[in-house]
Amino acid sequence: MTAKLDYRWHLREVMATRGMFSTTDLRPLLAERGIDLSASQVYRLVVERPERLSLTTLMALLDILQCRMEDLIEPTAARAASRRTAAAGGEGTAAGPAAGVGEYRPKRARITPAGE
Repeated sequence: MTAKLDYRWHLREVMATRGMFSTTDLRPLLAERGIDLSASQVYRLVVERPERLSLTTLMALLDILQCRMEDLIEPTAARAASRRTAAAGGEGTAAGPAAGVGEYRPKRARITPAGE
């Protein structure tokens, strides 16, 4: 079986290291390179992980930020468990909302009088 791959998107971090802290800083720089994106498209490009990205836009980002592709995109291994398997509650899986969270499940707070 082949390994499933995933990735992390680091555009926001790379922009911050270059002194660009606002998504509006990026829009005119993209326009100079022929990439016409709306303000909301640029915002989503910066704060969300893009599922589709044109190579022209990627090349413009690399040029603007003077970085390499490895700086923006970090390949990672995909998670082994899928949502469908856990949600189905099949054999060997715990059913209910606590499935898969283990020790990270929050504890209910107890309020006691000050004297106790």
